[in-house]
Amino acid sequence: MDFSRRELMKTVGAGALAFGTGPNTTVASTSRTLDDSLDFSVIRSEFPRAGKNLWLAAAETHPFSVHTLRALEEYSQYRAMGGLGRDSFTAAKQAETKQLFGTLINASAEEIAFVMSTTDGENLVVSGLGLAELGGNVVIDDLHFAASRYLYTALADAGQIELRVVRHRDWRIDVADMEQAIDANTRLVSLALVSNINGYMHDVRAISDIAHAHGAYVYADIIQAAGNTAVDVQAMGIDCCACSTYKWLMGDFGLGFLYVKRALQGDVIKQTRYGLRQVTQQDGQFVRRPGAAIYEGTTTMPYLPAVCAYEGLKYLARLEVPNIRAHTKPLVDRLQGAMPGLGYPSITPLDTPTPIVSFLTAEPEVTQAKLDRAFGQRVVSQGTWQMTGAAGATQSVRGIRIGVSVYNNDADIDAFLNALD
Repeated sequence: MDFSRRELMKTVGAGALAFGTGPNTTVASTSRTLDDSLDFSVIRSEFPRAGKNLWLAAAETHPFSVHTLRALEEYSQYRAMGGLGRDSFTAAKQAETKQLFGTLINASAEEIAFVMSTTDGENLVVSGLGLAELGGNVVIDDLHFAASRYLYTALADAGQIELRVVRHRDWRIDVADMEQAIDANTRLVSLALVSNINGYMHDVRAISDIAHAHGAYVYADIIQAAGNTAVDVQAMGIDCCACSTYKWLMGDFGLGFLYVKRALQGDVIKQTRYGLRQVTQQDGQFVRRPGAAIYEGTTTMPYLPAVCAYEGLKYLARLEVPNIRAHTKPLVDRLQGAMPGLGYPSITPLDTPTPIVSFLTAEPEVTQAKLDRAFGQRVVSQGTWQMTGAAGATQSVRGIRIGVSVYNNDADIDAFLNALD
């Protein structure tokens, strides 16, 4: 993409107009809810990609804003030239990043650890629980992320757990089916809060209540929820959750967050690996850092993706999730209304409160050819998913997944629908 530095700096300066404020992007400015004064046309201009080509795949990767590009440039100058008024990704910024993410999901900073990815976080929970020693069963569903399904399948194949997979009904998970699968021998219920397949959002509070009543814990993959949909780990009864930052948190690959409920740290979810990020050194002694830092890895802090996550979280704190939802819902509703008439049946329930929507494609190659002619490049995510029939048999189906974000508008939806018509 050809976007000059002069254009970038001009857009960065204009970006403050989206909020009607100056350049301060600290967490202090987060009181706005459903603010009609937010100008989403200006917000769109803060994402250079939006002005160059269509991208309806934020559920795959989210484009950088000009604020992130500026921060990356400043960090690159620091690495190339040293100080001169610049600094590294300091301990203070690391602490603020945890606080920003904690605020987003209603957790304290001491319940947040840096991890490499969503899957890294889930593996820490699984190893910390000691599932191999506990035995019993783990309950998941078939709208879960593939890496999670592989994780528990591998444990089951090794004879360490019994794996119970709840099948979807019409692309949603019935709480009654989850309840039937959970029993006194269930150790963990693992789910994607919002499915990467079709954007379906679990009734996680109901599932958590059932799991807790049987003495089980609940882990949630929140990568397709955090940043676009309200997440409250306390109200939802989530014990642990994780997400990477390269999707709706507007960051990059290589950094994620793990939440572990304070009461579970150390005793229930045990520390299973050891590195200097977990301690400080005082008078020749190793002193453990408080909270979830005990789960942080053996690698050094990945500063580049951390810079991106920091800027993305500050940006989200100013936009606020209710405003994001208010902007994206009409666009998703348009897709839900128009796509079936074009021959693309929806597999996303109409009451789904997320900006992700998926449709089946009877002729994927024909669909892709239409989009290639119109846009010259890929603009949505394509997938192959498993569908379970009434008799229990599964079959593969192909489709497209659309993720609508803050930079998209009605013109984007018009262009996409016209290309398929």
